[in-house]
Amino acid sequence: MDNAPLHVRPTQTSAEALDAYSGLLSTVFGDGPKFAAQALAWRYRDNPAGSVVGADAWSGETLAAHYVACPLRASVEGQALKGLLSLNTATHPDFQGQGLFTRLARTAYDQGAELGYDFVIGVANAQSTPGFLGRLGFQQVGRLEAGLLLRTPRRFAPAELQFSGTWDEATLAWRLANPAAAYRTVRRGDLTAVYADTHLPGVRCAGFVETDAGEAPRPAPLGLTLFMGLDPRIKLGQLGYWPLPDRFRPSPLNLIYRPLSARAPRSLDPRATAISFLDFDPY
Repeated sequence: MDNAPLHVRPTQTSAEALDAYSGLLSTVFGDGPKFAAQALAWRYRDNPAGSVVGADAWSGETLAAHYVACPLRASVEGQALKGLLSLNTATHPDFQGQGLFTRLARTAYDQGAELGYDFVIGVANAQSTPGFLGRLGFQQVGRLEAGLLLRTPRRFAPAELQFSGTWDEATLAWRLANPAAAYRTVRRGDLTAVYADTHLPGVRCAGFVETDAGEAPRPAPLGLTLFMGLDPRIKLGQLGYWPLPDRFRPSPLNLIYRPLSARAPRSLDPRATAISFLDFDPY
């Protein structure tokens, strides 16, 4: 353990910094493709919505803790707003119990507000939700739906939305270029379905966008289709929706929200919120 005093610095996207983040995330969570330096460069540096906003705690040459939120674009109450997705957070085992997560998160949100971002959203598990709500002032918008679809939608049903992620050709192309995942796009009616492999064998998660992915039509992948998110435009009851039993879910997934500017509403209505796996990046 490095005994040097802790210094908090903004998250960087240099090759050296990405290697350090990869090392810490792999130490805390185990090796995996999403924590490789190449995948972090895609997520932190190459996002067309903007470079990562975050804070790091260093003790000498040791990265003690790391927290980031990644830019996204959304339509919120009819406005095009800039938001942040609360994403990677890790504290080195030698520095746990010092409140570094809360300190870094507050620093990142202050930085985001100064840069003109309007809100932060995230998907928190049962363990992390209380900290976001109690210490960081988030709203718990609601628990995400997670279940299997017998059929997939061909178009969105009419619905008044307070919040929805915004995908254009550039942001969707970037999303599909994730080096830590493999996607398939299928055009059905007015929608493009984006499929990703999940932790469940033979099950693929699907998200639906109105942007054409620009690829030739292909058949849907074999296997079961998982929907994970919220969307009043998707009538789950008409699509043969079967909620996943809790034993197949790693944890309840709670959508959380915090405004950063006066342009953003103080809270979100889960009945008027549209968010899919494409927006919060589990796969």
